[in-house]
Amino acid sequence: MLGLPKGFKVSAVSSGIKREKKLDLGIIFSEVPCSAWGVFTTNKIQSASVKLTRENLKKRKPQALIINSGNANCFVGKKGMKDAKFITGLVAERLKIPKESVLISSTGIIGRPLPVKKIERALGDLIENLERESLKDLSLAILTTDKKPKVRGVKIDIDGKSIRLVAVGKGAGMISPNLATMLCFIITDAHISSSALREALNEAIQDSFNSITVDGCMSTNDMVLILANGLAKNELIDLKSKNFSLFSEVLKELCLEIAKEIVRDAEGATKFIRITVRGAKSKEEAKKIALIIANSNLFKSAIYGEDRNIGRIISAIGQSKVNLREEDIKIRLSPLNRRRINLEVWVGEGDKTATIYTSDLSPEYVKINASYN
Repeated sequence: MLGLPKGFKVSAVSSGIKREKKLDLGIIFSEVPCSAWGVFTTNKIQSASVKLTRENLKKRKPQALIINSGNANCFVGKKGMKDAKFITGLVAERLKIPKESVLISSTGIIGRPLPVKKIERALGDLIENLERESLKDLSLAILTTDKKPKVRGVKIDIDGKSIRLVAVGKGAGMISPNLATMLCFIITDAHISSSALREALNEAIQDSFNSITVDGCMSTNDMVLILANGLAKNELIDLKSKNFSLFSEVLKELCLEIAKEIVRDAEGATKFIRITVRGAKSKEEAKKIALIIANSNLFKSAIYGEDRNIGRIISAIGQSKVNLREEDIKIRLSPLNRRRINLEVWVGEGDKTATIYTSDLSPEYVKINASYN
């Protein structure tokens, strides 16, 4: 596993939020303040952890991020924000940094107050154990219904300086474009301006996290954060820099790898499905068609059953309400007895293409979500 970028340390412990003493509390810490950017769920009901992180990103460069799993800290009234501020305040006090420089992320069951006392008791060990070798533990501490952790890293050379980017993600259900029950935290030692970081991440999520769906359901807690502390000491990357495109392309690949891992690990999934729509008048129309196919329970069930029912695809295309001519539609579907399924749909004489990644719908998905609480 690729080591952490310079100046970053992580830690994870069991605080008792989850049963069976599973890891459920993690922290990322940078020795120096970071340039940062975040993209958050568009759900109108949002976790207090999302709200506080949004606020703190506007106030100060972040230096730490605390993450809990097993509890969403959402739909608990004013207590949610009070608890989030209390926890970030404790972290700031112990790390001797400003409270606004601490971000917070939560994932898990909605409607239950955070067990603040349990988290408070665990903070001592969490911070005392900060080190550069705990990335695997951190990746485990943020999981909910995931079967496996999702970690990717890459090293690139810019102006003779070695730069590392590492991403840790989670997600298996409630996955839909514009984020989902999905978290991704990206850390890098690149020296990059805030504006360049914002542009690079906003571009990167479009064909990755905003191009996956498992069930079309959107959660209240989703976020993608990127922190860059500049300790690689490369020449500053800004929007006009010759190295911006290199950094941006690497970030896109990193985000896409984590996004694909989420779909591969989807709740109850037996198939990884790639849907590509070609010949559309615009990328937006192509994506709309691909997404409505991907979210069709009839299509997903047919793929699970290895039933080549093209009618499921045709009806979904028509449901998209994109103006098409029936005679222009062509469909190519790969063999269904494989783990990886490719569906290609041609819809006209345009030149725009979009790809969506999804999974099949199995009885196991229903079983998992029938007893989540």
